[in-house]
Amino acid sequence: MSFHNFVFSLCTACLFAIGQAAQDGIVRSPDIIASDVVIIGGGSSGTYSAIRLREYGRTVTLIERELVLGGHVNTYHDPVTGQTFDYGVISFANISVVTNYFKNFDVPLGPVGDLFKTKITYYADFTTGKPLPSSPFPSGNATGAALFAYEDELAKYPFLPYGYNLPTPIPEDLLLSWGNFLKKYQLEALAYTAFSFLEGIGNILAQPTLYVMKYFAQSTVQNVLTNGFLTTVHHNNHELYEKALLKLGSSALISSNVTQVLRSHGGVAVTVSTPLGTKLIKASKLLIAIQPKLESLSFLDLNTEERHLFGQFNNSYYWDALIRNPGVPSGVCINNANPAAALALPEMPGMYLICASPIPDVFTVYYTSPYALSEQYVKHDILATTAKLVKAFGFPAVNGTPEFVGFNDHRPFELTVSTDAIVGGFYDRLNGLQGKRNTWYTGATWQAHDSSLIWNWTEYNILPQLLAD
Repeated sequence: MSFHNFVFSLCTACLFAIGQAAQDGIVRSPDIIASDVVIIGGGSSGTYSAIRLREYGRTVTLIERELVLGGHVNTYHDPVTGQTFDYGVISFANISVVTNYFKNFDVPLGPVGDLFKTKITYYADFTTGKPLPSSPFPSGNATGAALFAYEDELAKYPFLPYGYNLPTPIPEDLLLSWGNFLKKYQLEALAYTAFSFLEGIGNILAQPTLYVMKYFAQSTVQNVLTNGFLTTVHHNNHELYEKALLKLGSSALISSNVTQVLRSHGGVAVTVSTPLGTKLIKASKLLIAIQPKLESLSFLDLNTEERHLFGQFNNSYYWDALIRNPGVPSGVCINNANPAAALALPEMPGMYLICASPIPDVFTVYYTSPYALSEQYVKHDILATTAKLVKAFGFPAVNGTPEFVGFNDHRPFELTVSTDAIVGGFYDRLNGLQGKRNTWYTGATWQAHDSSLIWNWTEYNILPQLLAD
């Protein structure tokens, strides 16, 4: 054993000795917490896991760096009207895992309907601001036919809804770029629908088909075809997380940052900086429910294998925003399109749309980039693009100036690796990390950016492992 490893083992043993002493009653300190499972990340997957483990009788400690739980769930509470409006995670699939979860917290669900109260839809080239005379995309009938044909393609890969348990060899079609896949199977008519529903993944046509099919899954397609999506009746998806936080009570450490994780055969020791001081959490198991990028895991005692795997991830960038008084008339939605581009899909970075919300004078904006951009740049580009559209459309002048009343940076968003890495067995090795060093993982990287799919995968794949002795 090297001197470094000896010191590491000694430090870990000391931390566990302190934790055991606290558990045995020798040391009684409020700064030491004993749990069956410690969860890092209080977004969709982390909160769901904490609640379900508690229901199974396990003790948990959930650590979240923000003041609230929910991750990508962004709900706006309008101080003028008192209305609430979801502009982050908006809809859910009608499956038992979802309906049971909301029912557990007495949060009623209903059909999505027309959340944006859109009266008029326009299309424009956001690069120039130039309005388009009509939609450059195929008719609804052509899109519907393409979606049915796409379902036939999805049926070839029954393993896709269940994590990244990929066969060997990897089917060649899954390695095609999404643009080439659509062309091969003459599915171009669904390109804009996928572009609209899969916001945040950068330039979608360049993404490997594997990632698009994971995100644009069979359940999503069915909901698109039948308008079967659910949302909260009160248009306040954050209510679920507010009630979850109340139920977890002191077991949830919010506004808290993990500073160190030490793992050994006996369990894990997690040091956390909280508003009430430093806490040491001793647990048997660790669940990481954040995106596993190296820069996000600086607190973790990564070994060579973990560092090598997590270091291969690339990621896209995604922002959602609300603007009050942008100069666009109420009830109007303007979609970004470029007739000169492949399948009329605009190149990114840029805005997907600017669309009226149910709240007077408040509009939603969604923005993506395949590479890093500063908050200042994105805000400036949104305002400049919006001003360009207002001028080009000749909308009547309004009093006041545009104001951001909501802005959220969801980086790192879609995590991907190269097709060479996929073929080389990357996901087999990544899946092999589950349970090693008393550590498990959940979240979008392991399934898709879809809360419904994440909860379902966590329920039937990760929870049974965490519950096993």
